Amino acid sequence: MNIVVLAKQVPDAEAHIDIGEDGKGLTVEQKFTANVFDEFAMEEALRLKEKHGGKVKIITLGTGKATEVLRTGIAMGADEALLLEDGAFLNGDGYATALALSRAAAKEPFDVILCGRQAIDDDRGEVGPMVAQFLGIPHGGGIIKLDIADGTATVECPAEGGKEVLEVKLPALFTAQKGLNEPRVPPIMGVMKAMKAAIPRVAPAELGISPEEAGAAGSKVRTEKYFHPKKKAAVQMIQGEPQEAAVEAVRILMDVERIL
Repeated sequence: MNIVVLAKQVPDAEAHIDIGEDGKGLTVEQKFTANVFDEFAMEEALRLKEKHGGKVKIITLGTGKATEVLRTGIAMGADEALLLEDGAFLNGDGYATALALSRAAAKEPFDVILCGRQAIDDDRGEVGPMVAQFLGIPHGGGIIKLDIADGTATVECPAEGGKEVLEVKLPALFTAQKGLNEPRVPPIMGVMKAMKAAIPRVAPAELGISPEEAGAAGSKVRTEKYFHPKKKAAVQMIQGEPQEAAVEAVRILMDVERIL
């Protein structure tokens, strides 16, 4: 079984992020980590490999620093890695990113593609389904269980008030979320292997992508401007006995905030 994992490097939760001077871009402190939902995808890919045999290939799009995500995947147990690295790839929306990833995934035959339900930096959850659309294969979103037998995948997805069970013919793409598994900690031998691994890189032309289709040029969405969130008003502590404080709270809601 050939399994492809699509992963993304995202800003660390403690990284400082601010709006650039032009208002159309972001400045991000150089602290990055693997997208947490993609870690669930990676773990599930390795479990499929252990059960059915085959190989796991991890692919990401980004700058040279994004090799950290690929090396993490190799340390966990992935067999191959591929970095889509070129200036033309950068600043693309979900559409342009999905096009590039789908072309990279299609370079070799595959049975299953796994990726995170969404990236925690933009939270759009659009790339996985778009990759499936570009490849013309079925898509199962936000799965919490995956079983494969006789060329068919049976998956469970949360639904309001319960869950739904789907049967999907392979090849297919599935997006992973919390509850699917518990990602393993890379063993020391895997870390050593990952440090020495050579990471192949490909440019748009090698994927049959023209300059007009890549990155910002091929995007369907344009960012006009970023805005800082509105600052919340400071917390006001109301002193006095409970009954007096309640009366004052109602007065503030009526006369000052005009909520009541």
